Amino acid sequence: MTGPPLGDLVQHVAATTGLPAPTAARLVADVVAYLDESVEQYVRRRHRELQRRRLTNDRIWALIAAELPQRRFSAPVLTQRQLRRIVYG
Repeated sequence: MTGPPLGDLVQHVAATTGLPAPTAARLVADVVAYLDESVEQYVRRRHRELQRRRLTNDRIWALIAAELPQRRFSAPVLTQRQLRRIVYG
């Protein structure tokens, strides 16, 4: 995970934060994994998280639909029905 170009990023994080290189490498790996989610993975994860907070599905679909355009991936505009199909099949 520390080979180019991530090696440069690990060095930058270590230098700018004072973190040891192994800790900076774990941090970079965690962030990259978080940002590497597909639309489907993100929708499923957020749905579970919001359900645990006892939100209704109507509220959950609205929140997820609002969050998608702010994510790193280029997500199409999804209807509530499409969001439900990702979660429930």
